[in-house]
Amino acid sequence: MSLRIYNTLTRALEEFSPLEPGHVRMYVCGMTVYDLCHMGHARSVVAFDVVRRWLEASGYRVTFVRNITDIEDKIIRRAVENGETVRSLTDRMIGEMYRDFDALGVARPTHDPRATEYVPQMLAIVQALEGKGLAYRAGGDVNYAVRRFPGYGKLSGKTLDELHAGERVAVAEGKEDPLDFVLWKAAKAGEPADATWDSEYGRGRPGWHIECSAMSCALLGETFDIHGGGADLQFPHHENEIAQSEGANGVPLASVWMHNGFVNIDNEKMSKSLGNFFTIREVLAKFDPETLRFFIVRAHYRSPLNYSDVHLEDARGSLRRLYTALDAVPPAPVAIDWSEPHAARFKAAMDSDFGTPEAVAVLFELAAEVNRTRSPERAGLLQALGGTLGLLQGDPRAFLRAGAALDEASIQRLIEARAAAKKARDFAEADRIRKELLEQGIVLKDSPAGTTWEAAQ
Repeated sequence: MSLRIYNTLTRALEEFSPLEPGHVRMYVCGMTVYDLCHMGHARSVVAFDVVRRWLEASGYRVTFVRNITDIEDKIIRRAVENGETVRSLTDRMIGEMYRDFDALGVARPTHDPRATEYVPQMLAIVQALEGKGLAYRAGGDVNYAVRRFPGYGKLSGKTLDELHAGERVAVAEGKEDPLDFVLWKAAKAGEPADATWDSEYGRGRPGWHIECSAMSCALLGETFDIHGGGADLQFPHHENEIAQSEGANGVPLASVWMHNGFVNIDNEKMSKSLGNFFTIREVLAKFDPETLRFFIVRAHYRSPLNYSDVHLEDARGSLRRLYTALDAVPPAPVAIDWSEPHAARFKAAMDSDFGTPEAVAVLFELAAEVNRTRSPERAGLLQALGGTLGLLQGDPRAFLRAGAALDEASIQRLIEARAAAKKARDFAEADRIRKELLEQGIVLKDSPAGTTWEAAQ
């Protein structure tokens, strides 16, 4: 079975075929870098990291672009509040962003363009839109005339009348229609010098939507294969990208549109406005990065993801089961044979719109077989299949021992003391040592090969 992807634009599962055989060009909307990244960001970057990994595992060469928005109203406000330059703020937050993403095992994109590096390309699109009658000047601003673009609403599935319902024309903003959006914003008094650029429209800066149109087309071409992002970006951001790019270039922007689901807290969408959001850094203070990645991966990318400590603890326990199999049977290096039954089921799941829940279920089936057969080749296949999801690549023993309250040398001394007590047939002392270790979060495992330990769940 060939790869099929759910296309938000057509609302259908479609067979995927890249425009250029063997080469996938993919763009995913990235971060606005004014603060630490939150769980919503983690969900998106991990979801599309899995997409990229599976495309590569399927034999495609992938050019992956994830942009960085480093000029925007929130960034300017935060820089002014901090008393620092925009560049100082964004440089620092990009470093923090990659600290989090690297911890989660998210591979660096092929290109991670900063919006501020593409202002000339943005202005070229604005000029093209103005020349085609799709944009108009309003003082120092330039706005997009939504009603002049026939296809507006095709991604969100909304008609202009539905979008217009209940709105008022914002005359004070210089818009001809409330649905119109800004392409170029005139500079305001008191804004930092490094937040504006010269243009034929006067000093100003780009609107948020135009940034992605410029960067995606500059790096991937006027039409590329996959455009992705969170479900919250479907409207208006991605709808506006289509209007800008297709209005200027006259060709489709992307063949396939993909959107990952929301992160919910107690079944309510996580958002800063509701104050119910968690930063990645806060979550990683309590849970290891691979547990967080596994928690995200085992849910389908389009489904809602309900966050709670209970769900993270369950994910940690499940991941431990996989690592326990790899710890008991050291994996042999293997090349994946996709005709092998487990690998074939895994591939079928992933080829059906990146069906990670079913793929993860195959990993547990394979772990059970590893435990039964003690086969290093089966363990190697488990590790290799996990690798296509960015999982199970760490040292199993290190993962199982992470979080122990005692250092390894202290634990080993107590294990040796227990062994001596057992040899002297002082079983009460041996049981006391086992209990002492358990109280400190250390579980002992006896086998014919000796005693090993791991951290309690």
